[in-house]
Amino acid sequence: MSNEQRKWMAEFFGTFALVFAGTGAIVINDVSGGAITHVGIALTFGLIVLAMIYTLGDISGCHLNPAVTLGFFIAKRFDGKSVAPTIASQIAGALVASLLLKGMFPEHVVLGATEPSGSPLQSFILELILTLILMVVILSVSSGSKEKGMLAGVAVGAVIALEAMFAGPISGASMNPARSLAPAIVTLRLENLWIYLTAPCLGSILAVWVYRLMASSDKHPIHLTKESTS
Repeated sequence: MSNEQRKWMAEFFGTFALVFAGTGAIVINDVSGGAITHVGIALTFGLIVLAMIYTLGDISGCHLNPAVTLGFFIAKRFDGKSVAPTIASQIAGALVASLLLKGMFPEHVVLGATEPSGSPLQSFILELILTLILMVVILSVSSGSKEKGMLAGVAVGAVIALEAMFAGPISGASMNPARSLAPAIVTLRLENLWIYLTAPCLGSILAVWVYRLMASSDKHPIHLTKESTS
C-alpha cells in the first residue's frame, strides 16, 4: 500500500470512527431515554476526535472533515491533487458508519442527522462561526497539514466538545460536511443539508484569512511544506 493509500485509509477509518461514535451517541441517547445526555454527546464528539488525532495524526494528518481539508488547501499547506481523494475517503467512512448504525437501529429515523431547531439562517451563521473558530485552532496547533503533537489532540478535541455543548441544541454543531451528509443521505433528510455543506466550508476559508491576520509569519507560516506533500 502506497503512502497516499495509507493516508486515504486513515481518513476513511478516522471519519468512520467519528460518525459512528458521535452520531451513535445521539442514537443511543434517544433509545436509552437520555442516558448519555447532551453533555455526554458533546464530550463523545470531542473525545473521539482527540483519540483519532493521536492515532492517525502521523499518518494522514487526521482531518476527518472536508472543510478542514479545504482549509489546509486554501492555506497552501495541502497538495491540491490530494484534496478530492481525501474528501472522498472521509465521505465514504461517514457513509459506512451511518449505514451500520441504520442496520443496528433500524427503528431510529434520524440517526443523528443535523437539522436547525430555529431558522435556517440562524444555523447557517452558527455553523460558519463554529467552523471558523475550529479551523483557526487547527491552523495554530498543526504542523503543515497534519494535526499531531501533544497540543493538537487536546486543543481540537476540546473546541469541538465546547462548541457542540453550547451550539448543538440550535444547529447540531456539525462543523463537518461529511458528518452531516452521511446520516442525511441514509435517512433521506435532505431539506436543510445545504446549510451543513456550505457554512462549514465558508467558515474554514474565512478562518485562513483570520489566522493570517493574527499569526506571526515566523512562527506559523502558511505555505506548502514538504511535509504536506509527503
